[in-house]
Amino acid sequence: MIQDIKPHRFDNRYYSDSSPKDDDFVVVYRNNRSILVKVEINTGKLTFPTFAQCENKKNLIYLFSIDHERFFLDLYAEDYYAEHGFEYLDTRRLRALTSDSQEYMFAAFTAMHLAEWYMNTRFCGKCGCGLKHDRFERAMRCNNCGDVFYPRINPAVIVGVTNGDQLLLTKYKSGYSHNALVAGFTEIGETLEQTVEREVMEETGIKVKNICYYKSQPWGIACDLLAGFFCEADGDTNIRMDSNELRYARWVNREEIELQPQDYSLTNEMMRVFKEGVWK
Repeated sequence: MIQDIKPHRFDNRYYSDSSPKDDDFVVVYRNNRSILVKVEINTGKLTFPTFAQCENKKNLIYLFSIDHERFFLDLYAEDYYAEHGFEYLDTRRLRALTSDSQEYMFAAFTAMHLAEWYMNTRFCGKCGCGLKHDRFERAMRCNNCGDVFYPRINPAVIVGVTNGDQLLLTKYKSGYSHNALVAGFTEIGETLEQTVEREVMEETGIKVKNICYYKSQPWGIACDLLAGFFCEADGDTNIRMDSNELRYARWVNREEIELQPQDYSLTNEMMRVFKEGVWK
């Protein structure tokens, strides 16, 4: 999955007083959910502008580090970056890349999560005053009323519904075009297991049992924290698809499952372990 970058080490600790150096990376983000990168044609390697290439030397926000490489956020960049061979990629084009530098792909996903939060967290939702960066933790603080705002993380579930040697596959009505699993966000007052039951019923009309947790994944390009579950169909297996959300929902035999092009997502790993018989 996208976060599996060993032996590289991701460090998300926040250092408010960290100053960029020439070889530090700068993540440039645009409000249309695009990020500035350079992609090498032969290898697909992803790189970011460095501080030395950065004309804007002020108001950069420290994000995180991977090994010894540090990443800063620039929300106020100009188009001069294009002179260095960089281009803006949106989430769809970014996800379609096949790269031999997965640690940089993970950096891009995570940086977009933080960039979106910083972009949308400038004013206090309680009193309307401007927010300031907290000195000690990654948070935005209102000096007027004292409210503190932390990065938004949306809890959601990915559900592998099984029926013997079959897995329930879906395709979204719009957006991502490859095979997926039932998925959805947790609502107020729900447990994750209740979200599993509700989302499967809403999207496919299937009742489920034996819900079993599999694994979790941060999914930065949507600001999500995904929790994967497998479960079994309980009773009637006739699919009653929600056509407002899905364009495809079907039971597929284990050996006929078609995986996604990249092995970045929890969804794809769950499909793969079922296809390979690792998950019975």
